[in-house]
Amino acid sequence: MKKGLIHLYYGKGKGKSTAAMGLALRAAGAGLDVVVAQFMKPGTSSEIKMLEQIPNVRVIRVEGKVKFSFNMTDEDKVQATKAHNDLLAKAAAADCDLLVLDESINAYRLDLIDKDALKQAVLDNPETREMVLTGRGPDDFFIEHADYVTEMVCHKHPFKEQGIAGRLGVEY
Repeated sequence: MKKGLIHLYYGKGKGKSTAAMGLALRAAGAGLDVVVAQFMKPGTSSEIKMLEQIPNVRVIRVEGKVKFSFNMTDEDKVQATKAHNDLLAKAAAADCDLLVLDESINAYRLDLIDKDALKQAVLDNPETREMVLTGRGPDDFFIEHADYVTEMVCHKHPFKEQGIAGRLGVEY
């Protein structure tokens, strides 16, 4: 890989993180070094368990219990923001060929990360490193700076139409 590009997977549809993890798997299979940083998630989904078993993939995440943003108190938000900022600093400094910043766009949109620091991480991304950002409702900055912009649109979802909760191995 000669030049690293920036990918943005966003939208209200299913598949943003799945696409990012698929790219991580593809890169690892090609012998590239991969770092997956998960914001806003506890890091317990099935794909993370598998990626952690691959020697050239490193998964980093917020330590401790991760709450949904709508369940956070003001103090929880302060702690989450600090944890996300620490995670971003660690991820941005990582020496790798592919860096996945999963749910970083959600942390940005919800003011749970230093917005300037995330923008700077995009601007300072090494020319040889591929970067992926995922989440809902990206700021125009991310759309403008991404080389790949893919919007996931939900036309139908079994939870909305049928009340079927997320299933192990499919949604997580």
